[in-house]
Amino acid sequence: MAQRLHYPLLINILLWIAGGIQTLRLRLASRRPRLASESTLRDILKISKDTVYGKEHFFEKIIGAPTDEELFALYQHFVPANDFEALRPYVERHKNGEKNVLFPGSPYMYATTSGTTSQPKWIPMTRKYLKDVYGKMSHVWIWNFIKHRPMALAGHIFPIVGKECEGFAPDGTLYGSVSGVLVRDIPAIIKHRYTAPASVMSIEDYTARNYALMRLALQHWDVTLWATANPSTILELQRSVDENLDSMIEDIEKGTLSEKFDISPEIRTELIAYMRPRPERAAELRLLRDKGDGHILPKDYWPKLQILSTWKCGNTKIYMEKYTNFFNFEQTFYQELGYIATECRFGFALDDTIESVMFPHLHYYEFVAEEELDSPHKNFLQLDELQYGKRYCAYVTTYSGLFRYNMNDLIEVGGKFEKTPTIHMVSKVNGIVSLTGEKLYEPQFIDAVKQAEAEMGIKTTFFVGFADVNLSVYHFYLEFEDPETTQEVAETFTTLIDKKLCEINIEYAAKRDSFRLKPPIAHRLIQNAYARFKAACLAEGMRDGQFKFNQLMQDENRRDKFQVLVFGNMVSEVRSTVITRRAEWETRQQERLQRIEERRLARQQRRKQRKNHTKSIE
Repeated sequence: MAQRLHYPLLINILLWIAGGIQTLRLRLASRRPRLASESTLRDILKISKDTVYGKEHFFEKIIGAPTDEELFALYQHFVPANDFEALRPYVERHKNGEKNVLFPGSPYMYATTSGTTSQPKWIPMTRKYLKDVYGKMSHVWIWNFIKHRPMALAGHIFPIVGKECEGFAPDGTLYGSVSGVLVRDIPAIIKHRYTAPASVMSIEDYTARNYALMRLALQHWDVTLWATANPSTILELQRSVDENLDSMIEDIEKGTLSEKFDISPEIRTELIAYMRPRPERAAELRLLRDKGDGHILPKDYWPKLQILSTWKCGNTKIYMEKYTNFFNFEQTFYQELGYIATECRFGFALDDTIESVMFPHLHYYEFVAEEELDSPHKNFLQLDELQYGKRYCAYVTTYSGLFRYNMNDLIEVGGKFEKTPTIHMVSKVNGIVSLTGEKLYEPQFIDAVKQAEAEMGIKTTFFVGFADVNLSVYHFYLEFEDPETTQEVAETFTTLIDKKLCEINIEYAAKRDSFRLKPPIAHRLIQNAYARFKAACLAEGMRDGQFKFNQLMQDENRRDKFQVLVFGNMVSEVRSTVITRRAEWETRQQERLQRIEERRLARQQRRKQRKNHTKSIE
């Protein structure tokens, strides 16, 4: 097979034009961030001034402010900082068909994600936001790819996105994944290069979905762009290759899709249309498999990969080191995906750093310094007031009805793009846990584990910490690279983590010294515990692209999910299941025997009645 990429001249020219124009606009806005912020806020408020929310919060009066200072001050005075629960009543009115509530008209779609309550968030998306914000930012994003790697779109594209349609609101408006909708509506000139149709993400079974994704992608040697938000997804997809390589090769050779996976007939039919027998590719994969002692990696099966784009900051960093040997990063440009959430596309990276460039002409941003997070009277700062190296909580106002919306994210300021600060994600604000006032940060916990690994010379493949408020103790759940690691070693490792935390966090040390905080408890997880946990969450309806996992939290529901994955507990669970099923079987047997006896007695009674009736006649 001749493995030579052809320069995508037409696509690159079109993207250079579209992306170049939007990048120029970004640069101009970034040279005067305060002016861009003022202009954007005025425009958003002007558009929504006659809506229910706009009238209730005096938008018309706010935009009458003659200066930027007065505009920002009036906005903060009349519009409270919001979380989704404060906006939910307005969103519900939209969902039930009412127009002009948060913005003119109705939403084009809803993006759904998990919320702080049992109810999910329904984030409204207007057509204007998708077209004028997401669309223009996408032009910059893709243009940036071909700037760094001109051959990025020369081959096939492997995007991992959410399910485009998960259902419909009461008024008939679609809800699902924004990324899924954008992929659905992408121009045909790019869409035909995708390795799979959007319907592949509608496969309900997580294992089957991963198999289908990799079977379809693996049939192409020329995958040049791989984009997935969660770096953990890379590990899961590679695991699918490791476990099913022979089956995938056979499917590629015959142009089939294995029947051993649970895929609906409708989706299976659509996927089959993307397949044809490829015996040459199958032979190539077998050769690679034999050279690799039964295993192959992305750098082997996609030797021309130009771009890999995932999250690289925050707690996602712990996954990166697990696949550094998967890729040839001298050839493959590994780019941070950027600060992207369900609520909005806050910004994204334009170079090889983790810093996200923000778009002040498309969003209005506000920030609260980390040290003021618990203050009842927060000082809200403008984009141009951010200081290098400091951390803040981010708030955003969008063209989709989010006003002073608390992203609940802790960000850190980096260098500048033109004259506008860049930022990167550190952790969720709820990644800060405090049982007795210690304020333990997720990055501190991650750092302590890494130090303990280096000192003891052992490796974890996954770890997570949970705060137990009832017992004033932390539970550390640890999955070790060596499955033979004993509980005794796990406890020693946990003691060392505890020591490192005392060195990193003086408040943690003080609370441990005063015995207000008890020694952390070690729990040894079974192999692939994280994959099992993630599969369970996706089975419950969470989308892969939204699967943002904190390494440190206070969440009893999630802790319960890990508790059943602890060594010993799994055995107990199996034993308990066997006992339960045995008891259920015995109960059914007793009920069956009881019914037989009741029927026997009933027949006996009927015979006796017939006999008495006959005697009475005689």
